[in-house]
Amino acid sequence: MHIQLSDHFDYKKLLRFAFPSIIMMVFTSLYSIVDGFFVSNYVGKTPFAAVNLIMPVIMALASIGFMFGAGGSALVSKTMGEGSHDKAKRLFSLFVYCTAVSGIIIAVIAFIFIRPIASLLGAEGILLDNCVIYGRILLVSLPLFMLQYEFQSFFITAEKPQLGLVITLICGITNMVLDALFIAVFSWGLVGAAVATAISQVLGGIIPIIYFARPNTSLLRLTKTTLDQKALLKACTNGSSELMSNISMSIVSMLYNIQLIKYAGENGIAAYGVLMYVNMIFLAVFIGYSTGTAPIISYHYGAQNHNEMKGLLKKSLVIIGVFAVIMFAAAELLAKPLAGIFVSYDANLMEMTIRAFQIYSFSFLFASISIYGSSFFTALNDGLTSALISFLRTLLFQIAAVLILPVLLGIDGIWLSIVVAEITSALLTGLFIFVKKGKYHY
Repeated sequence: MHIQLSDHFDYKKLLRFAFPSIIMMVFTSLYSIVDGFFVSNYVGKTPFAAVNLIMPVIMALASIGFMFGAGGSALVSKTMGEGSHDKAKRLFSLFVYCTAVSGIIIAVIAFIFIRPIASLLGAEGILLDNCVIYGRILLVSLPLFMLQYEFQSFFITAEKPQLGLVITLICGITNMVLDALFIAVFSWGLVGAAVATAISQVLGGIIPIIYFARPNTSLLRLTKTTLDQKALLKACTNGSSELMSNISMSIVSMLYNIQLIKYAGENGIAAYGVLMYVNMIFLAVFIGYSTGTAPIISYHYGAQNHNEMKGLLKKSLVIIGVFAVIMFAAAELLAKPLAGIFVSYDANLMEMTIRAFQIYSFSFLFASISIYGSSFFTALNDGLTSALISFLRTLLFQIAAVLILPVLLGIDGIWLSIVVAEITSALLTGLFIFVKKGKYHY
């Protein structure tokens, strides 16, 4: 049964519509995780640390695509809700073209400066060389990786989330197969991991371009457009929270790595890398649900269907609450086997990673509230509130916690800092939802 943005959504229909987006985000998260698994087990601890050290930089740069995707789809969905479908197609095209141009410029600049960036993060010697090799290969595919991020949102807006899921599955499976081939069979080491990921990212950007450039059955298609500075600014404002969230997470990851080098050396970076892999998958569920339901909110906001908006918010809070409890329980129960997948070859590292899991997992109980709240306000085209939630959650609260708590609690303070930051952010998000209720009538 085809689900339209204009439909009335019960729990079942809401989950069915968001499910492809959840799987898309999970498989996108698998890129660096698969690299990490093969690099850790087949290449060594230092190259594994290099992947974990430089990957946040790549993700921060790629988040420009997430910004145009989340912010642009909110504006496009609202425009369709108002009945202006031709204008929606022109705006969609404008955002895609701007992302492609931005990606090329950013990739060239980052390619030149990747070594001093890695050095600034604390890498030196062989670790620094590995960071540069891995980073430069991924920067070649960065413009298409940015487009892949963007199209994840626009496939949902185009009422084709299943197609977006299929493309993401193709890319994820390609990455896994090529990692196994290049690293385990051909013994290409770190270069093989980077090339495998780059190829999968190229596919993730090229396939949607081909689809939307041709006549199709979706609500969107790439067409001729004109430069609309007001729309671009609005999209950037709407998506600034997603940009801020991704950049801030990357900055915080870099800060964590700096602190971990200080308190635990390379073992600390490796343990944190394993945590981040699980964290990416678990948070991808929350992000996928939030991204998958955002166009529905935008559409009904544009159509002024206030009762539907109230129902969507209530149902979504229940759903993400259930997800949060499941994620926490899974992290606690699976701490040892998950750690063993990556670092079973080193007993001390294994012990440190399990301990980190047991503390860090409490953050999953609270992270969903802020992630959904930020996406909810983006969908309402309230980029300022959305950005403020993301800024405080992913940057201010976490930086304060990771700088203060280790002084008091040692390395346990590093693992606990994310929990403290998520609790504080969840309380703030709840306050914003309550205060803004009268303005948006949800």
